[in-house]
Amino acid sequence: MRSGLVKLLTVALVLAGTAVPGTASAAGRVVSEPVYDFASAIRETVWVDTGRDGDADGRDDRVAADLVRPREAADRGIKVPVIMDASPYYSCCGRGGEKEVKTYDGAGRPVGFPLYYDNFFVPRGYAVVLVDLAGTNRSRGCVDVGGVSDVGSAKSVVDWLNGRATGYSSATGGTAVSAAWSTGNVGMIGKSYDGTIANGVAATGVAGLKTIVPIAAISSWYDYYRTDGAVGNSGSPAGLAQTVSARNQGQNCSAANQRLRQDFPANGDYSPAWLERDHVAAAKNVRASVFAVNGVNDLNVKTINFGQWWSALASTGVDRKLWLSQTGHVDPFDFRRAEWVAALHQWFDHYLLGLDNGVGNSPRVSVERQPDVWVDQTAWPAAGTRDVVLRPVAGPTAGVGTMTSGPAVTGSASITDTGRVGEATWAAQPTATSTSRVLYSTGVLAQDLHVSGTGTVTVTVTPSTPTARVSAVLVDYGRQTIRNYGGAGEGVKFGSAEDCWGASTTGDDACYRIAATDTANVGLHIFSRGWADLANHRSLSREEQLVPGRPYTMTFRLASTDKVVPKGHQLALIIGGTDAGFVSAPAQPPRLTVDLSKTFVTLPLDGTTPVAGVPGSLPAHPAQVVATEPARLDHG
Repeated sequence: MRSGLVKLLTVALVLAGTAVPGTASAAGRVVSEPVYDFASAIRETVWVDTGRDGDADGRDDRVAADLVRPREAADRGIKVPVIMDASPYYSCCGRGGEKEVKTYDGAGRPVGFPLYYDNFFVPRGYAVVLVDLAGTNRSRGCVDVGGVSDVGSAKSVVDWLNGRATGYSSATGGTAVSAAWSTGNVGMIGKSYDGTIANGVAATGVAGLKTIVPIAAISSWYDYYRTDGAVGNSGSPAGLAQTVSARNQGQNCSAANQRLRQDFPANGDYSPAWLERDHVAAAKNVRASVFAVNGVNDLNVKTINFGQWWSALASTGVDRKLWLSQTGHVDPFDFRRAEWVAALHQWFDHYLLGLDNGVGNSPRVSVERQPDVWVDQTAWPAAGTRDVVLRPVAGPTAGVGTMTSGPAVTGSASITDTGRVGEATWAAQPTATSTSRVLYSTGVLAQDLHVSGTGTVTVTVTPSTPTARVSAVLVDYGRQTIRNYGGAGEGVKFGSAEDCWGASTTGDDACYRIAATDTANVGLHIFSRGWADLANHRSLSREEQLVPGRPYTMTFRLASTDKVVPKGHQLALIIGGTDAGFVSAPAQPPRLTVDLSKTFVTLPLDGTTPVAGVPGSLPAHPAQVVATEPARLDHG
């Protein structure tokens, strides 16, 4: 009864024009309350001038910003902050687990807003703005897949919300529309491509952007399509542009699409086009706080993207928070729903409404250690983590040995790259000789081993042909239950039951299917990977033809992770040629001779350095290996 009286008092004060942003929750925190009527909220579209003419029609492109905001606040002159999701997917592919798209009435006014942000936050005194990137849905212009057009689409709307850009009542012509109702405080959120745009806009340093919440987001487009010189199997920027702009009629983007085909080298070289889309390189400009979320088993947007972004932000001094789940490419709304909405609510209330709600006292990093078992850390990489070098030592079985933290040991091993096999095959029989990989293990661990951060592998190999790929994976051998990140739901599975998060109207439902945890009992877990093209051993910006028979040394990155390999398990490093599920094969797959004395892995370890033992208890045939086929970004 008391909380109800507090809410009614808040409503009365707000309607009287007095700014009362929040009340005390049952947990003792100050929170914004749902005091505004969602059904009567203002729903409109404003087309914002981007100052660019991407489709070369002689007019500046305007991007469509569909928005919903509380009518009572507008009627009484109360300004509200904005939660914004800028996306290319609002007509082509949909958002969220239910693939929602925008819907409109017969007059073109927005009715259905994908996801729950509007249902939950508008009654609590926020506006929600969903932006169609240039060249998608109802926006003019052309998609450039993470470039100045994409990022500029969203930045222009932030500028309009702060009085620095012009909005209009229609896509062409029309009258100017002001955002005088906005406080100018903007928080951007989004998963995958959407979260990537949030990273990109933050990296411009635009004033008014107070916080971003990137979920499974790219920090460098190079590290989506390429990896240390190797060409990935994730398609091409031109192909993605065609997917997201397929329903955008009446515009000529042939020149823009041709640039997308020309600007990106077919090989793995890091070009100026990739630099334009490298938000890590521009991280020094970020002024917004960052609440990042990623699945450590995300095989779509590889985890190097969150790792390098988080690390680059450390030098900026901005407030940061990180959630790491065991899922693949999954939104936290679908793996930790109630906790996620509460955390997001607290985050936006603080950074957009300015509430003193103790958000700084919450754990900086939360990690899902086992399915639905979360632990908190003060930092990522975990406090106490240090880089440890482990070196391979040949054993009595060819291509199988141990790892040691001691000095280098002489020896060599051979790999034949067919271009047709990959990590699942390499890991399946760890005690047997394989022509396609070599494997080195710590032996049975006497203590838990915490790998937290971004590791690297340094290899010295001699190829037999002028072209060569090198791959490396880290494997936790031992019986364990993990999220089934290789399954259809990438660690979750949806039932038919729903729960509701906010208010609903006809055409804009706040209820969503509940996702349960999907697990797999496995005998091994491949938890980090890295790939490289040996031709880029000297420079990622320019490959060179290899000389058969000559040794080359190259250091490349492993995927960022946070993984505890338990006592009694074994940690193994596998080195192979082409990992066929993830990177393309070289023109002439080689035989590789690995110089063990000049090959090692550098791992970020928290805890005791493992002492190499004999890997005799490695399971020869694990009962189950989670599938590892990478998804495509345009699956959202």
